[in-house]
Amino acid sequence: AAMTMGLAACGSSASTDTAASTADAASTTEAAESTADSAAAADGKVYNVGICQLVQHEALDAATQGFKDALVEKLGEGNVKFDEQNASGDSANCATIVNGFVSNGVDLILANATAPLQAAAQATADIPVLGTSITDYATALDISDWTGTVGNNISGTSDLAPLDQQAAMIKELFPDAKSVGLLYQCDVIEGYLTEEGYTVARYAFTDTNDVTSVAQSAADNSDVIYIPTDNTAASNTEAIANVVLPAQVPVVAGEEGICSGCGAATLSISYYDLGYATGEMAAKILAEGADISTMPVEFAPNVTKKYNAANCEALGITPPDDYVAIG
Repeated sequence: AAMTMGLAACGSSASTDTAASTADAASTTEAAESTADSAAAADGKVYNVGICQLVQHEALDAATQGFKDALVEKLGEGNVKFDEQNASGDSANCATIVNGFVSNGVDLILANATAPLQAAAQATADIPVLGTSITDYATALDISDWTGTVGNNISGTSDLAPLDQQAAMIKELFPDAKSVGLLYQCDVIEGYLTEEGYTVARYAFTDTNDVTSVAQSAADNSDVIYIPTDNTAASNTEAIANVVLPAQVPVVAGEEGICSGCGAATLSISYYDLGYATGEMAAKILAEGADISTMPVEFAPNVTKKYNAANCEALGITPPDDYVAIG
């Protein structure tokens, strides 16, 4: 449940086409990486990096570790110092932490999860801020007409798995299904599902009090349910499972935590790899002087098809051989 505090709804943010293009834009040659490494070692500067992590959680911990490992590898162990602080799940603590970083004049801030990112955006317009474990930068930062780049002192990485691949997963697992119910608005995947030939309907929660009734309505009218990375759903997976499993309606989830509770399958990312990619971005900013305002938000370099073995058995689903059991 702690991890859900960093999740944001899928909303109408960047499409997977944007993800692909930003990944291409972010890629560098080995020669360029070597240049950055040697530059960091040559200038002898010690970079001070503040890390604000929302809460202690396996996924967020892995992202922070990946970030630190990448920076140490790129800049050298003696050339970077970390001030790593945990907000214990409190957004007010996030503000206190990042304001401290600003007062101390750190060279860069890592905001691990949505609340730290929002706090950092309020605290400074000058110090480079990189986010990680952020699902939707457009929603988190209240950006309309999202293009994939924040355009100021903020960039980072997103934990959103490619939506076209999630739609393809639904088609692969349930080729005979006709209707997909979306628990929460998710415009981008709705478009991909429509392209796959599905009839799509939305079922939105008001709050935790109507999770069961909304899930029941979706189960009554859908062959398959898709749940994006939504806070309300993530904290109420047991209630959803108590509806969808007896109804024999499978759920494909936008992230592994939801799938572990009520889903049948999901596309999973490595948060360590996500953090490592963020660290590589930081090295380019610190050692090469890369302009953060032009750096697109990057996505996880790899995804893994995973399934919930118990729920699949209960639903009579046999996942393809390339799916990996959760846990």
